[in-house]
Amino acid sequence: MKIKLNVADPEKFIRRCGYGRLENRNTGQVSYVRRLTRLLYPRFHVYIEKQGDFYMLNLHLDQKQPIYKGVTAHSGEYDGKVVEEEGQRILSSQVV
Repeated sequence: MKIKLNVADPEKFIRRCGYGRLENRNTGQVSYVRRLTRLLYPRFHVYIEKQGDFYMLNLHLDQKQPIYKGVTAHSGEYDGKVVEEEGQRILSSQVV
């Protein structure tokens, strides 16, 4: 799910929404996650992309960890009721 943000500091904003910073050790790519339970999975996962004068969040739900070492594929949901509800929660936190 893609979410357009109109905030000055997207990292500060997404952290206020309960997300923690996650840096991929292999690629250095930064993303943000919010756990649904005390376990690592399932969790909401967000990438932030700069697009012109605004930021775009790419939100999905990781259901489980990748099975094979070196493979990034996982059981991710990019739409559906749970993802849409989380997207609405994020949007409602946005102060313009």
